[in-house]
Order: sequence, then C-alpha cells, then structure tokens
Amino acid sequence: MDTLKSNTDVAPDGIDAEVLLPGRAGFDQARSVWNAMIDRKPAMIVRCRNADDVAAAVNHARTNDLPISIRAGGHNVAGHAVADEGLMIDLSLMRDVTIDAERRIASVQGGALWRDLDAASQEHGLAAPGGLISDTGVAGLTLSGGIGWLRARHGLSIDNLIAADVITADGKLIHTSADENPDLLWALKGGGGNFGVVVRFEFALHPNGPEIMFAAPIYAIENGPEPIRAWRDFMARHSHLVGSLCEFSTAAGEDFPEESWGKRVYTLACVYNGDAAEGEALLQPLRELGPMVTDFSGRMSYCDVQQLFDTLMPAGEYRCYWKARYLTDLSDDMIDLAMKNALAAPSDNSISSLWSFGGATAQVASDATAFGDRSMGWMYSLDGVWSDAKDDAANLAWSREGWESAEPFGHHGRTYLNFPGHGEDGNALTRTAFGENYQRLVEIKTKYDPLNRFRFNQNIPPEA
Repeated sequence: MDTLKSNTDVAPDGIDAEVLLPGRAGFDQARSVWNAMIDRKPAMIVRCRNADDVAAAVNHARTNDLPISIRAGGHNVAGHAVADEGLMIDLSLMRDVTIDAERRIASVQGGALWRDLDAASQEHGLAAPGGLISDTGVAGLTLSGGIGWLRARHGLSIDNLIAADVITADGKLIHTSADENPDLLWALKGGGGNFGVVVRFEFALHPNGPEIMFAAPIYAIENGPEPIRAWRDFMARHSHLVGSLCEFSTAAGEDFPEESWGKRVYTLACVYNGDAAEGEALLQPLRELGPMVTDFSGRMSYCDVQQLFDTLMPAGEYRCYWKARYLTDLSDDMIDLAMKNALAAPSDNSISSLWSFGGATAQVASDATAFGDRSMGWMYSLDGVWSDAKDDAANLAWSREGWESAEPFGHHGRTYLNFPGHGEDGNALTRTAFGENYQRLVEIKTKYDPLNRFRFNQNIPPEA
C-alpha cells in the first residue's frame, strides 16, 4: 500500500494536502460530525484544499481499495460523511464563494456552508434557495434536493443548480452543465453523492432581500388544531408566494413567557418570497387565529432568517434521528396525528413539522431532475433530538413509529432522502424515493462509478 504520511508530510503525487491518521493530533476532531450518535473511525482523513487534492485522494483510495466517504458540511443525520476503515475526503477547507452579480451566478466550492453562500450573495441583494439551518453543507443539502424558505418562487436548491465540477471514481475532473455531460448534471439534481465528489457548484441567483418578512406566530397544542387548519387553507391559496412549515416543539427559555415553559406548541413559520411590506400584510391573518403563546414575526434580514433555527441543534451536541414522508394532502386526520405524535415526544428537544409544497417546486416535471415526482402537496418530518445515550431507544422509536403511523397519508411511499433515519431502510427506501427515475440513475451510476466507490450515501448500486 502507498502510505499517506504524517500530518505534516506531503501526500502522494506531490499534492500538498493535510493527512490525518488515527492517533494523530486533530484526527478525532476531524472525524466528528454534526450528529453526536456518529462515532466512526476512518483509516485516514485527507483535508483537501483544491480539486487536485481531491483527485489525488480518490486515486489513492482506488489504488489501495479503500472505501471513500465525503465530508462537506458533515450535517447528514445518517453520518454518511464518515466510514469505518475508509478514506474520508474532507472538503471543509474548500469554502470559497464567488458571485457574478451581473450574470446572477454563484460559484461555490464543495465544502461551503449555506451561511457562506448567503453572506456572499446578499452583498449583491441576491440569493440561491438553500435550507433552514445555515451551517448545513451546500453539497449535502443540494444533492438530495434542498428544501428551503424560497421554494415558493424559486423551487428547490437543485432547480437552481446550473453546472458543477466533479471528481469521478477514476480521479478525473469532469464539468457538467446543460451542454456538457448533461446526464451527470441530471443525476446530481437529487441523486445524492453517488456519482463523485462535487468540488464546485454553480447556482442561479435571484433578487431577494436584504429585508424580508418572516411570520412565526406560536400557538399551544392544548388549544387545538384550528390555527393549523386555517394555515393549511391559507397555504393552498398562497403556496406560490410563501415558503412555510408548521413546526411542533416545546416552549423553553427567555424568548417565551415563563408560564409557557415546558408546554408543547406549534409555530406557523412563513417566509414571504417577495417584498417585505407586501408579505407583512399578506401573512397578518396567520397571527390572528386565536390566543398565541408568543409571536416571533417581523421584518428582518434574509441572513438572520436563515440562521434562526441554528440554535435548535448545535453541531455535535445532540443525538439525532430524522425521518420524513411526503403527503398527498393535509387532511384533518393527518393534522390530528401530527399533534398526537408531537405530544408523545420523549425529548423536549425534538421537533416535528408539516411542510407545505406547491408553487415553483411543483412546476418541475418528474423526469426533469433525478429528484422525481413533484406532485406531493406536503411533507411530514419527525426530528428526534436528545442528549443522553440511555434515551436512544425511546427517541428512535418515537421518530420511527411516528413516521410509520403517517404511511396511510403518504404520497406513493416516497420520502425525502436528506431525512433518511440512519439509512437502515437501505435500497428499498431509495428505490421508492426515486420511483420511475431509479433505473436511469442506475445507468448513470454504472457509467461514472461502476465499482461503487461512492457508496456511503443513499446508495444506488451500479449494474453488476
């Protein structure tokens, strides 16, 4: 075996990449990821600074038959960034973002976080649709879809991905766009990390902010479901203008009135995709649906909105298990089930949510991206979040059983692959998620990664 040397030595082929080995300084910190449940030990970690470093790491792994995992933001709940006894390609040093304001295009390195892209693009009054937590990696969120606040007018993250540079399993740098290797770009739009290491993304940007309207009236579960039903009906009329979810949580801390601490509540969280003043007027009725616990609504900067949920789940502090299921409709019975499950959560840190779709997200044909069918109207997610390992069984069961209980309301059994649990449902979950697009993905996987080097993901095995 060609041995990658110590932390300060030069990597193979003269690439100046830092290499961390077990027992060396910095190794344990580098292998840790956002979910505290993940405790895997790779054989080595290559901290790449450019595409050449990535190519050298891929070539070394191929030569020595090492499995490859890819860390960008390290935010995936299943911990796909880290594999036991594998080679971990760490992109966390590759966070540069370049904005072409005239063309409204962002060039983003593969290790960037959404806060990096948000900050750079907002300097020009522009944004790319991202997620809801700013320390999520651009790569992981995008490659499995990317559901965020701007989906009403601008769709998912993948709907704004216009090009990418990818190191494939043979160590080659490939550019993909609508005109060059378009099959690979199609696969990256929802197909996950199956096809290579994306070292650069290009996104279309849209005028947005800097001030936007965020509505967040908070109601107590004990006061009933009527505000949720009114919100559902409101979103049926305005899904082309408002990115929204109803989030169930537990009131705590100085931001809430003391008399509400420990109560289970729900937030009708909305971002108007347009002028802040217009949004404030449109969203006002959601703040008048009954007695509120409190109200976090107001005009604020887009970057602040993007970071509002960061404190719910600080990196490395909590044990996590997330599941999600698309819903065809949001019936009264499904709302009642979501409230029942929220009340049963064993951890006050857990959240669950009903996400609204429609708008620009629904206007994309099912075969236009690997992501597939867009006809689901809603999504239900259960995010188990807790601190103590002794509580693992109870919290895993809550997320899992809540997810299973919603199956009768599901949309063709499909799920969002950024919330896959710990990946224990394997290929059956993946096949169902992609539906009619699955076989085309297998063909593209076979073309670009015939030996399945990139398999630490919601894996699409190549043809034998």
